[in-house]
This record gives sequence, C-alpha cells and structure tokens, in this order.
Amino acid sequence: MKACQVSVVVPCFDEEEVIEAFHRALLAVLEPIRHTFEICYVDDGSGDRTGARINALAAEDRRVRYVSFSRNFGKEAAMLAGLRMSRGEVVVLMDADLQHPPELLPRILELRKSGYDQVVARRDRTGEGALRTLLSAACYRAMGRCMDVEVVDGEGDFRLLSRKAVDAVLALPETDRFSKGIFSWIGFDTASFTYRNVRRAAGRSKWAGRNLIDYGIGGLVSFNNRPLRLAIHTGLALALAALGYALWIIVDVALHGVAVPGYTTLLTAVVALGGIQLATLGVIGEYVGRIYSEVKRRPHYVVRETSECPDRGMRPPGVLPDAESDAEPGSSSGVHVYEGRRRT
Repeated sequence: MKACQVSVVVPCFDEEEVIEAFHRALLAVLEPIRHTFEICYVDDGSGDRTGARINALAAEDRRVRYVSFSRNFGKEAAMLAGLRMSRGEVVVLMDADLQHPPELLPRILELRKSGYDQVVARRDRTGEGALRTLLSAACYRAMGRCMDVEVVDGEGDFRLLSRKAVDAVLALPETDRFSKGIFSWIGFDTASFTYRNVRRAAGRSKWAGRNLIDYGIGGLVSFNNRPLRLAIHTGLALALAALGYALWIIVDVALHGVAVPGYTTLLTAVVALGGIQLATLGVIGEYVGRIYSEVKRRPHYVVRETSECPDRGMRPPGVLPDAESDAEPGSSSGVHVYEGRRRT
C-alpha cells in the first residue's frame, strides 16, 4: 500500500487496557466510509504490554503500521514520528484513550471536503473539576495575551491535517516542540467544531498538574520573547520607583530632618529586588536552555522496532547512520545511535 486517502496517527503510552477497544471502535467508523486508510500507532516507550498489543494488531491487519520507541520520549515526539510515518492525503491525530471519539471522524472528513486544510475538534469542559476548569481557562487566556500565535481553550491534538499542512509541520526543525502553537503558526484555512467532553475509557491520565504547568511554560516561551521584554520593563519600572523614592527622601529630610532609618523598608526592598532578579534569571535561563537543546541537534526519538522492518527498526530522521553500512570511507569511528543500541 504505497498511498492511501486517510492516515490516522495514534500516539500511545501505557494504553494496554484500552488499545484493543479503541482499535475496534476506529475500524467500525473507518470501514463504512469507503476511504482507503491506514492506522499508524506510535508506542512511546510504554511500560506495559501496549507495544505487544499493537504488534499483534499489525500482524492481523496490513492496514496497521507502528513504531515503538526505545524509551518514553513524550507525546510531542510520538506525534512527530506518526506524521513522518503517515502516507495519507489527509492525516488525523487521535489519542488512544477514547477521549477523542472515533464517531466524529465522518464529520471531520466531511468538513475537509469544503477545502479546509485543518479541521479541529474542540472539546468542552463537561465533567471536569471546577478548579481544573478555572486554571485551564486562566492559562489559555494568559497564553493568548502573550503568545504570537492563537491558542484556543479546548483545541488539542484531535484534528485533521491535509498533506500540505503535514509537510509544513514537518518542515519545522525545532527540538522543543509545542504542537498546539505549531498547528496555529502554519496557518491555512481552518474549521473547528465543539463536542462534549468524554472521560477516559480506562487507565489514568498521564497529565498531572505539574506536567500541565511545565507544558504551559514551554508553550509560552516557544512562540514569543515577551517574558524577556517583561524583565526589561520591570527593571525600568523599578528604577523609576527607586528614583521617585529617593526624591521623596530628599524632600522629607529637608522638611523634617534626619529620622530613624527604616529597617523594615530596607529589608522589604532588598527581598523584593532579589526575588525579581531571580525570576528574571529564570526566564533568561529558560531561553538559554532551549538554545542549548537546539544546538545539540539530538534526534527527537530513537526507534526500537517498527512494522516497516521489525528485525532492524526504522531509522528516524536526525539519527546518525549505521557505522557498519553507511559510514564514509576514511571516517573516524564514533558512537552511533541506531535501534536503541550503542555501537562504538
């Protein structure tokens, strides 16, 4: 099968309990619509039997393809691998936990017929806790004000991308990827609709509070440099405040003489300025750390096994060539990453 009309990319991490139910539900929707399709599973280094389940599905159905990572590299890397593996004219990204209902695929594909290069299924907040809903809304509002791209509350990874949009996403080489921002940054005509939020069919969410905060910070610094400018503005504001305070002290001394030194005022000022300096250094450090990651140019993931060639694995773009087969004559030997092993 050299090409197909629809590719469904499904990142998986510890989804042993639900992967087979998801696959059945997906086939029940895809087979009646009479499009040629493929299902691309990406096992993101699961610690359970998710990889074995996917392997069995691929053995039973030639429309199923998969890649298994050598360890957990994160969902961003898994989505990137799936997009690289996909061959369809359109690509649909879905989660395997059934929170992205397969029943919505016909509606998504119907909107694609209107010429949209992106079709986004946006979930509402039905069934979520009040605190989580409030924090999510506040986070999206903050990112909307600060980021150079538009990120909408409820719009996640459940979306359709045309081949043109997929090629645009794959052309972006950054190491620290924030897909929600990337999908918005590439543009193209986009349609969206809202669906009722669905709880996980089994297992537990991999996104705890700390992970969500880190993800939000990563997205914030990925698409703007406003935090750095905020540090400059804060410094200028503090300098003006200090100048005003100094003038007030001079006037007060001229009118009333020297009073007892204000220990509390001095201590408060030192602590406040120290906190601002540390926060500013943290912002600068976040950007420097991202520069460090980009300069190293490490691959986004390492493949352990793939349906393309199960005995050797598929070399992902960015992984160094095999020392025994692809090294140039006369080149010095080094450490090469391939199939999750180290060769010297």
